[in-house]
Amino acid sequence: MSTVRDLTAKTGEEPITMLTAYDAPTATIVDEAGVDVILVGDSVANTSLGHETTLPVTVDDMARHVGAVSRATDDALVVADMPFLSVGVDEKDSLENAGRMLKEEGAHAVKLESGPHTVELTEKMVQLGIPVMAHLGLTPQHVNQYGGYPRQGTETKEAERILELAQAHDEAGAFALVLEHVPSNLAAQITDAVEMATIGIGAGPDCDGQVLVVDDALGLSEWSPSFAKQFGNVREEMESAVDGYVDAVESGEFPAEEHSHEEADLDEIY
Repeated sequence: MSTVRDLTAKTGEEPITMLTAYDAPTATIVDEAGVDVILVGDSVANTSLGHETTLPVTVDDMARHVGAVSRATDDALVVADMPFLSVGVDEKDSLENAGRMLKEEGAHAVKLESGPHTVELTEKMVQLGIPVMAHLGLTPQHVNQYGGYPRQGTETKEAERILELAQAHDEAGAFALVLEHVPSNLAAQITDAVEMATIGIGAGPDCDGQVLVVDDALGLSEWSPSFAKQFGNVREEMESAVDGYVDAVESGEFPAEEHSHEEADLDEIY
């Protein structure tokens, strides 16, 4: 089983791989492939629960998916994404919600969409034994503030703010930082400026690792962001399989003789 210490040891030495997973079958495949970190992302709201944004997903929603992934994972580090308003409002509630993911659902760490309000909270969580992965740049829980999902840190003042927040969370004890949809040269400077691992998504090649939403990587999504890459076409395979099933049932080809069982003693019961 991978630990935060194992991930820290890879920082700057070997590229770190991270993918999302939301269910046991996917987690098993991702884990067996040797991915370092499985993020149970609040993106489950979009990928699995039919929501347009991540905002509606609840702590209970996340707990169910985190537990499913944790039970199916043997080697990867499992990180639970903390959903909108589950942390940062009240310290007691924040600690209880994050602690639940480790204590009851088997996660090894939590991820916080970060800002000035999560610096002291990160330090407190780390002190209590809850490892924290920070998240800066594009933070999707701020979709209503952004008016969408625009690239962040493109202007000097904003880039400096992201760098300062990265350093503050590093000092607070975060073990890793997701940098999302920021200029690659900003991500490179942040990577040089902090000790914790940086994991990029739409942040260029100079981070210590990379993360993608698994649906994008597999080619399951109808749409993927420009910074994602499809490494397969699972959607096409699923469509082909479902079409084949429908055709076989409608034509009478399925179920065939080998898919059925007859019991001789039951021939005369009617």
